[in-house]
Amino acid sequence: QVQLVESGGGLVQAGGSLSLSCAASGRTFNIYTMGWFRQAPGKEREFVAAISWRGTLIAYADSVKGRFTISRDNTKMLMFLQMNSLKPEDAAVYYCAAGTSWSTNRSGYPYWGQGTQVTVSS
Repeated sequence: QVQLVESGGGLVQAGGSLSLSCAASGRTFNIYTMGWFRQAPGKEREFVAAISWRGTLIAYADSVKGRFTISRDNTKMLMFLQMNSLKPEDAAVYYCAAGTSWSTNRSGYPYWGQGTQVTVSS
């Protein structure tokens, strides 16, 4: 099994920045893709960003392109999401996810963290 723990959520004003981290542990040797998803109240969980093992593949949702940056440190089994120019519509619970192949769909990720709340005040 793979365990994922997110950190870094909180309250920020619109236009501000926040950085999320995800620490992976357990049977991480077969993890290829790591990603971020988010879920706002009453909405479906949606894709935010994903990064492949060596960072050669990176994808972003259109809604966050140019504002969010995903990165990972494989030596420490960490993944990061730098969020800039935050908008009220970015407010959600952000989930870290990991999978064994490239995917930007929820179904491609068998491993999930518990989520971290991001609140953006207007």
